[in-house]
Amino acid sequence: MKKKYCLPVVVLFLLCSFSLAADKPNFLFIIADDCTFRDIGCYGGQAHTPNVDKLATEGIRMKRCFQAAPMCSPTRHCIYTGLYPVKSGAYPNHTFAKEGTKSIVQYLKPLGYRVALSGKRHIGPIEVFPFEYSNAKGDGANPSMEEIDKLFGECAGSDTPFCLMACSNEPHTPWNKGKEYRKLYKSEELKLRPYMVDTPKTRERYINYLAEITYFDNQVGEILAMLDKHKLADNTLVMVVSEQGNSFPFAKWSCYDSGLQSIMVVRWPGKAAKGAESDAMVEYVDIVPTFVEAAGGTPADILDGRSMLDVFAGKTDKHKEYVFGLQTTRGIYNGPRDYPIRSVRSDEYKLIWNIDPEAKFRNTAVNTDWFKSWERKADKGDVHAKAMLERFFTRPEFELYDVVNDPYNMTNLAGQVKYSEVQAKLKRQLDKWMASQGDSGMGTEMAAFEHMLSGNDEFREWKQAQNE
Repeated sequence: MKKKYCLPVVVLFLLCSFSLAADKPNFLFIIADDCTFRDIGCYGGQAHTPNVDKLATEGIRMKRCFQAAPMCSPTRHCIYTGLYPVKSGAYPNHTFAKEGTKSIVQYLKPLGYRVALSGKRHIGPIEVFPFEYSNAKGDGANPSMEEIDKLFGECAGSDTPFCLMACSNEPHTPWNKGKEYRKLYKSEELKLRPYMVDTPKTRERYINYLAEITYFDNQVGEILAMLDKHKLADNTLVMVVSEQGNSFPFAKWSCYDSGLQSIMVVRWPGKAAKGAESDAMVEYVDIVPTFVEAAGGTPADILDGRSMLDVFAGKTDKHKEYVFGLQTTRGIYNGPRDYPIRSVRSDEYKLIWNIDPEAKFRNTAVNTDWFKSWERKADKGDVHAKAMLERFFTRPEFELYDVVNDPYNMTNLAGQVKYSEVQAKLKRQLDKWMASQGDSGMGTEMAAFEHMLSGNDEFREWKQAQNE
């Protein structure tokens, strides 16, 4: 009798398994590289981004998405682990996660997913991030459209759900891939940010950067077209983010909003609100628990993030009361010996703590032709140029900004009696967060090299150049 019922039971089990696999959503995550959120078209920027703009009309545009670190490697570790950088160990640049850390691969594969990454990596070790990689060289590489097409085709043909991290290297410097798009921009029509110094060289480089964003937008369009080709769009949660800010001052390598804020556009037919906007404050650490819950799993308690599904569905416009940031300058190219920065942001205010304000800040930007044009303008007596250079190199211990009325974080309110209660409250929240992460501030900064990837030739060259 057992043999009589064996085949039907097996068939029923397999049919149920295939049905469950088919019901599970696919995940397509597309990320830019060194792109300031406010430069994207649908976020009020000057970059021509028709594909991202169209996607925003088909899904929900998160107006207040943030990351915890304004550098590539910590950001990507944060996205894939759901952990803030100090907790995972990946808080300097050119770094790796602690042994035993779990990533989205370990969370989704048991749920039946193929989990792949195509393009820029900047993560490690491989044991923590055992993605299906489709590029021979990870850092500096762009997504392989051929391999993505192959992945989509295989998954569509086998009803296998997938999670693809499509990681662009654009618009990271040297801004040399968007040449064909530069004609879209005219120097005299550009509107520079108030923290930038207006020089011909600045405008020239800014155009190159904007053209590179358009190049990235074209990559977004290509990948979305592949979803349509394989008839996968209806069951795929698409998420596009911009990573940290660009390499002009006061964006990347800083905890100002231009450094830590990101676009987040989400399309999920029938599940995410269409053509909607949300003011909910969300973070990159929320991505892993969101994908896990959407896949039918239970997010691990260890994760720092929380699922955003109710926000995407339009059920709530609230998510987090505070978002946090940190910058470990120890280990960046042409950086100072140390310059630890921490930040906390509420709906209305941002507090930045420069833990060693006696140190002089700097980074690789000082070697660029456009930065030298700022210095020449300052030497000629330009007041704004002098002020921006002074602000770049020398910062007070505390900076407090009204992010509603001062979105570019230009007017420091720290130390004013009127805002003393706000500053004290935010500092308490920042202290609490740092303690929860095992972040000792200066001690954590000085221990950064212990977390640098020992086999990283790039880091060894940097360290030798710094005579450390």
